[in-house]
Amino acid sequence: MNKKTSSKDLGLSSNEKLFNSIGSPFKPKKYINIIPKGLKLYSFHTGFKQKYEDLLILIFDNIVSVKCVYSLTSTPSAPIIWDKKYNKGNCKALIINSGNANAHTGKQGLHIIDKYVSTLIKKLKIKKNHVLVSSTGVIGELFNPRLIIQAIKKIDKSKQVDLLISAKTIMTTDTYPKTFLKKIKIDKKIINIFGFAKGSGMIQPNMGTMLAYIFIDCSIDKRNLNNLMKNNLDKTFNSISVDSDTSTSDTLMLFSLPNKSIKINNKKNYSLLSNALFDVMQNLSLSIIKDGEGISKLIQVDVINALSKKQAKNVAFSIINSPLVKTAIAGQDANWGRIIMAIGKTSENINQNKIKLFIGGYLVSIKGSVFNKINNIKINSHMKKKHIKIKVDLNNGKFSKTVFGNDLTYQYIRINADYRS
Repeated sequence: MNKKTSSKDLGLSSNEKLFNSIGSPFKPKKYINIIPKGLKLYSFHTGFKQKYEDLLILIFDNIVSVKCVYSLTSTPSAPIIWDKKYNKGNCKALIINSGNANAHTGKQGLHIIDKYVSTLIKKLKIKKNHVLVSSTGVIGELFNPRLIIQAIKKIDKSKQVDLLISAKTIMTTDTYPKTFLKKIKIDKKIINIFGFAKGSGMIQPNMGTMLAYIFIDCSIDKRNLNNLMKNNLDKTFNSISVDSDTSTSDTLMLFSLPNKSIKINNKKNYSLLSNALFDVMQNLSLSIIKDGEGISKLIQVDVINALSKKQAKNVAFSIINSPLVKTAIAGQDANWGRIIMAIGKTSENINQNKIKLFIGGYLVSIKGSVFNKINNIKINSHMKKKHIKIKVDLNNGKFSKTVFGNDLTYQYIRINADYRS
């Protein structure tokens, strides 16, 4: 009889074994890496994880502007509650730990944050409202704030790390680090937009467990920073789903580093900046989906000609989150009836006789039944690819929505069955 694998054996809170044994088919061959200007990054192994670094501290050269977006969950983690209470859009330091989410920990969880933040603000001689905190990992477990306090005291003797090490530090069940860099030229100046993220499971829009930190290498006022986030959020981080579970800890932070100055209110400049930011947010959000727990397929669902934005969104997410659709795709089975089912269960006002369904660009059903010239050979061939494309034409209006997700495999069950023991 095989010995039951426990979370202690797998080290799932830190992903120490899975990182080496289970890989995503979308794992990059090369990682983007830089040593950022305008901030210092410090990485520590404190004991949240068995072996690898698990605490990241960012210290900005100056107080910077930041726009934060958090999970809409009704059970937010202590860091989200703390950040919302104290931070007003300016930041001098950010503390991120992985291995413990500090979620559903009551007043004690907030007290833990107060303890280690107090040490940092005394050391840096800064205000409490200039600090941000994030945590990711197991929910419902308290930890000793001294784990972080001891690391804070070592900052002066520590070496600065780069973007890639920062991304590795915050991983939990991720199988690879997620970084991205975009360079653009504005007002004859090269502007870097870069970021890192983590996330693999418990991902569902409304900002899963997902953490993402993005930096723009120029001065941007709070109004424009807020607009840049708002204009690019819906089509990126709010258009992905691994398993339909919204995390207690989802966090996205966008920072403006005052390294350079541009004419941000110039319409052309703003557009260049926004388009570049979209590329960064899109890349990081898709990297999370491509590293979804146990993934073997990336699924893209395009819903077009819907009656409203809400209808397009509801249908798209109903398909991408359907366990029956996900398992069929994992098995490379073009069981398109499951897609029709997922459309219908939304209770949206849809006439099934108007629906056109495509898989891999090939028409599957029309006028309420199977297409009489369906090309099963080509459709089945498409199902063997890593990137599966589903398009639904509702012929009901003019709105559309594209979402990305992944399949549901045995590996996903294994990871989450053994996550904590």
